[in-house]
Amino acid sequence: MSSPDATAVATGESLPAELVVVGSYANYTSGAEHGLVVLAMGRPYWLVPDGDRFSLMIEPSGDAAVREQLARFDRESVGWPPAPLGAGEVRTVDLFTPLLWAMLVVGIFSAQQRHPHLVESGALTTTALFAGGEWWRLGTALFLHGDAGHLVSNTVSGFLVFAAALSAFGTARGWLLLLLAAVMGNFASAAFNGTEPYSSIGASTAIFGGLGLLTGQAIRVARNSTHPHRLRGMVVPLGAGLCVLALYGAGGQRVDIGAHLCGFAAGLGIGLVTAPAPRAKLKTHAVA
Repeated sequence: MSSPDATAVATGESLPAELVVVGSYANYTSGAEHGLVVLAMGRPYWLVPDGDRFSLMIEPSGDAAVREQLARFDRESVGWPPAPLGAGEVRTVDLFTPLLWAMLVVGIFSAQQRHPHLVESGALTTTALFAGGEWWRLGTALFLHGDAGHLVSNTVSGFLVFAAALSAFGTARGWLLLLLAAVMGNFASAAFNGTEPYSSIGASTAIFGGLGLLTGQAIRVARNSTHPHRLRGMVVPLGAGLCVLALYGAGGQRVDIGAHLCGFAAGLGIGLVTAPAPRAKLKTHAVA
């Protein structure tokens, strides 16, 4: 029990004749943690039950140095361990409104098959937008899709991303920010194409806008944190967001990469500031 390189808890055994108390602790764990400080100094200690507390006892020689190190340990332990990055209010996950959105885009796709002119009237085209002043296309293009595969891909990924964004920002605020990111992304994508022929449909701009929102919000939370690994906490979500963008937003036939990039960039900026037809005709449109 009295080995100089191990803890000792008295349970009826006899203790050395001369011991001094250097600390009293409410529980065994706290006492043992402080005992490690004593062990690190190359000295034995005894952790003795004393009523409902535990007394940390050592041999009397050099007890002043031990008390100094224990006091230093207590000072350096204030605020440790730090709270996890992003610790705060926990929101419930909203699955209902993303489901309503998914049902809406499926219904609109069904209407497209019966009324092909919906695509021509709602697609994002540079000519209609800048020359014709048809600004509603920045929003309507988000609800149109090129084919069933395009619809299923965007519906599934949109449901997941939107649910995550709404849990982070709240339902009403989340939808507003998603719409703002999507519209800004569509406008930027059309503006970059300038006078070049350009036509795009699909919800992907909003989906990558949601990814940008989540990335920006995570970076903002890390930036405002006092966590010692704050910088790493800012770099990791940015790297993760860019990886997802590269994996799912930069490949495939007739994929509007520019719209994906613009949607992500718009969502990233907003997140940083605010945180927390017949198929033959449809083939002429790039899908976002």
